[in-house]
Amino acid sequence: MAPSIIHAFASRVGNLHNHPMHIDILTLFPAMFTGPLTESILKRAQEMGALSVELIDIRAFATDKHRMADDLPYGGGGGMVMKPEPVVAAVETAVPPGAPVVLMSPQGEVFTQAIAQQMAHLERFALLCGHYEGLDERIRELVVTREISIGDYVLTGGEVAAMVIVDAVTRLLPGVLGDPDAPAKDSHASGLLEHPHYTRPPTFRGADVPPVLLSGHKAQIDAWRRRESLRRTWQRRPDLLVSADLSEADRGLLVELAEETIAQRRASST
Repeated sequence: MAPSIIHAFASRVGNLHNHPMHIDILTLFPAMFTGPLTESILKRAQEMGALSVELIDIRAFATDKHRMADDLPYGGGGGMVMKPEPVVAAVETAVPPGAPVVLMSPQGEVFTQAIAQQMAHLERFALLCGHYEGLDERIRELVVTREISIGDYVLTGGEVAAMVIVDAVTRLLPGVLGDPDAPAKDSHASGLLEHPHYTRPPTFRGADVPPVLLSGHKAQIDAWRRRESLRRTWQRRPDLLVSADLSEADRGLLVELAEETIAQRRASST
């Protein structure tokens, strides 16, 4: 009989729709997910029935008495390599045929908001967390359908990367954030960085909230936010402007911002 799945977080108090998203996470260290999955937005998503998550312990599928999930690499070298038998058995037992199996890998495509939006339309997918020096290449060939990296740096294992993906995807599910328009206002959702935010008090240590935000004039507030979103993107991530969906008005604002910056630099140099 196949080993049982050791842990599940799936409190289905009510459903937003008939098919809540289900994510299988295959890992050597399931306890690492306990905190993230039981707090904040991820906890709320599960309680409202929008999300269910199962943690599958890869070691439970090892067949030797020591539950070995890794071994020395053929050809020598440092580190250990995850064995194909327990990983493939875990995937084939726990993940239904046809469900995408995403490997967390520094060799994968870099995770973006666009990929998060794609994944948010799936009813079910699995995240496979590598560890140690890597995993046996035959695992990729047999069960992996996609590889994703969360950035050009190296982590101890894929668990932290999997947490990032679960969080980014879950907040896009209908109703999870409360405000249905909230995901569309986030940084990167529109291709731009988000505008600055302010709350009470109106003055703090000599710094005031921009008067337009206190005016109650929605059109002026929206215009200010768009301008500041463009400003922040242009100053901090100008590379995003290449692919951003910009209107003629946006392009005009960018020209104005560039002229402002040039004028400020000239003034500071005199």
